Amino acid sequence: MKHPMSPMAVTERLSALAEPIRLRILRVLETQELSVGEVSSVVQLPQSTVSRHLKMLAEGGWLARRSEGTATFYRLTLDDLPAEARSLWVAVRDQLGSSSDLAEDARRVQSVLAERRADSQAFFGRVAGEWDDLRTQLFGDRFTQAGLLSLVNPTWTVADLGCGTGNASELLAPYVQKVMAVDQSDAMLAAARKRLSGQPNVEFIAGSLDRLPLPAASVDAAVCVLVLHHLDDPGAALGEMRRILRTDRGGGCGLVIDMLEHDRAEYRYAMGHKHMGFSKSRVLGMLKDAGFNLTTHRDLPGDPGGKGPGLFVAVGRL
Repeated sequence: MKHPMSPMAVTERLSALAEPIRLRILRVLETQELSVGEVSSVVQLPQSTVSRHLKMLAEGGWLARRSEGTATFYRLTLDDLPAEARSLWVAVRDQLGSSSDLAEDARRVQSVLAERRADSQAFFGRVAGEWDDLRTQLFGDRFTQAGLLSLVNPTWTVADLGCGTGNASELLAPYVQKVMAVDQSDAMLAAARKRLSGQPNVEFIAGSLDRLPLPAASVDAAVCVLVLHHLDDPGAALGEMRRILRTDRGGGCGLVIDMLEHDRAEYRYAMGHKHMGFSKSRVLGMLKDAGFNLTTHRDLPGDPGGKGPGLFVAVGRL
């Protein structure tokens, strides 16, 4: 015979679900067992705050808890909940639907899981982070990036389209023959010149991306990092990227990094965004329309500390 919960028990259950952040935590922990630190990375809150919410949810019977070394892990297992609580959670979860917060939580979960897999010894990095900390202390945190950039052909000329303050140009300059840093903002170019004053192989050029002041077939590769969403006509900029590429030295490659499609309309007003990210089909379609023959697209792993939408990288080759 089924024994319904008392009004007091129902009230206690509902009280535990009254905070939106606790609903997000339960949604996350229904998909993966995570440590306190990992939950903190996913929901972007201090560990002390997350610990308080986890304790309340565990004491309310919503979460199972286990210890591994010095770490504590939490999980919501639907089949382990009492029938009444299970029905209540399913009803609440179904009402949540989907939102940008939940989608970004899901992306950050995948990033946390990727960090686990990157550690070579049974996830010890997620428990204590000892190897990553030791490696950073010994060698810093940029050597992998710098080492991988050595794969780039050192004879290439690369265009950094919409260079901004020169972040991508700074990374590329030591590994290629020349960087053409293009931006239509005088202020951005001035900041990039200051940043790259020690790099003699960077040329700074004022110009818009839909009418690049560069000859046809004059660069081996081109990059466009977090720029397309600012442009009225991103397709025209990709057409110009295609026009300036040469193919006689193994180049002919255009790379785009930008935001995945999102619903943060406030970005239009606060930061002048013209587009709320781009879907995979739209990006690949624009690259093909621009004249690229081989196109690829992949979502970039999220940084657990990042607060913005997810990013993608798309590459067009001739």
